[in-house]
Amino acid sequence: MDNEIRSQDTICVNESKLEHKWYHNGKYLAVGILFGIVFVKAEVISWFRIQEMFRLQSFHMYGVIGSAIITGMLSVWLIKKYRIKTIYGEPITFTRKKFSKGQVIGGLIFGLGWGLTGACPGPLFAQIGTGAVVVSVVILSAIAGTWVYGRFREKLPH
Repeated sequence: MDNEIRSQDTICVNESKLEHKWYHNGKYLAVGILFGIVFVKAEVISWFRIQEMFRLQSFHMYGVIGSAIITGMLSVWLIKKYRIKTIYGEPITFTRKKFSKGQVIGGLIFGLGWGLTGACPGPLFAQIGTGAVVVSVVILSAIAGTWVYGRFREKLPH
């Protein structure tokens, strides 16, 4: 049952058997820092911009989110069309995700938290990097929510 649930939760499967030394993670740190800088410069981490979006007062965040969706769709299409492999030559595979009412409930909870805190999980660390240490409460809440989900996942609606 657990493997069945996990396969439903998976969109992109990483079946890599490669193991790397710890210092190979440096490239992810560098990309994360660069991504954080882009978030700050694009004002994606701005509580004001997020509130503007939820009040339907500005197109800024919708433009950012829309361009991310288009980029993701184009990337997946290119990966599938040209059978692009990882930099280590391994195939990239996608599996279909089954719809469940739990996704709607989870999305509503996620959106409510986003609207109340003005913080999406993506830029939380960038917000702390800019000095907004109060966001630590949001990070701890996100970790607690993730733990609660993992603990009660099998009892939640499917």
